Amino acid sequence: MFFDTEIDRLLRGTSIAGLLGELARNSPPGPAYYCKVVSVGPDGTPVVHECGTPQGAPARGAREPVVDAIVDEKAGTIKLIAEMPGVEKTDVRISVDDGTVDLSAERDEKEYRARIPLERKVDEGSARATYKNGILQIVFSLAEEGPAGTRVEVE
Repeated sequence: MFFDTEIDRLLRGTSIAGLLGELARNSPPGPAYYCKVVSVGPDGTPVVHECGTPQGAPARGAREPVVDAIVDEKAGTIKLIAEMPGVEKTDVRISVDDGTVDLSAERDEKEYRARIPLERKVDEGSARATYKNGILQIVFSLAEEGPAGTRVEVE
């Protein structure tokens, strides 16, 4: 299977003990994690997203949530799904600007921060978000793809 081969290739030469040692030496205090999420892009090729505690994260332990983006061409939407357990709906802050979504949430010892570039143009005003059982879902309508530029008539 393709993903088995791709995962083997990504992890080849990776030592868990080595990763843990490097984390202990180079990480700020507080919780840290790292992951790779492999998905299939719109053109059928694999897309590897890295996620985890960002470099220079505050010592309090801000984490980057695991985020998946699903494009539904038939429905004309893109859905972002973020795992953010341990916070409440009222703690979550979402902003969208120029094709990038900024997520943040903080409650007690839990703190999440992520900056997610969208792979497609969206109608930013169409955003709908729900948060239930630690899962944040944000749905955008895809923007209409028009011709690039504007035609100017000569008088």
